[in-house]
Amino acid sequence: MSGLAPGMARIRIKDLSLRTYIGIKDEEISNRQDVLINVTILYPAAEAAEVNRIEKALNYRTITKEIIAHVEGNRFALLERLTQELLDLVMNHPEVRYAEVEVDKPHALRFAESVSITLSAGRG
Repeated sequence: MSGLAPGMARIRIKDLSLRTYIGIKDEEISNRQDVLINVTILYPAAEAAEVNRIEKALNYRTITKEIIAHVEGNRFALLERLTQELLDLVMNHPEVRYAEVEVDKPHALRFAESVSITLSAGRG
């Protein structure tokens, strides 16, 4: 996605580092682990840019707070489930036209920096 349609904005929430219960092994179920979250959001921002008013913009702070509360307040067996729930949370905002969520689980595999899952959704 290199080019954007006129009036579209791309918001990127980069490297949101949180801790949650994620996994299926006993150790994973009983101990919080680090996850790293990246979110890309496209939304029509022409009016926000024109009038320079926060109420016309997509509030990425609100979305980030929702992500933090959801991740820290729940338990997940699979990265796929966590990623889908975060994508659904972002897409619940009607202004969002497209979103992509990537969740990294550092050191999930021996000899690997991390394992990640990426999911995306869009609407016309």
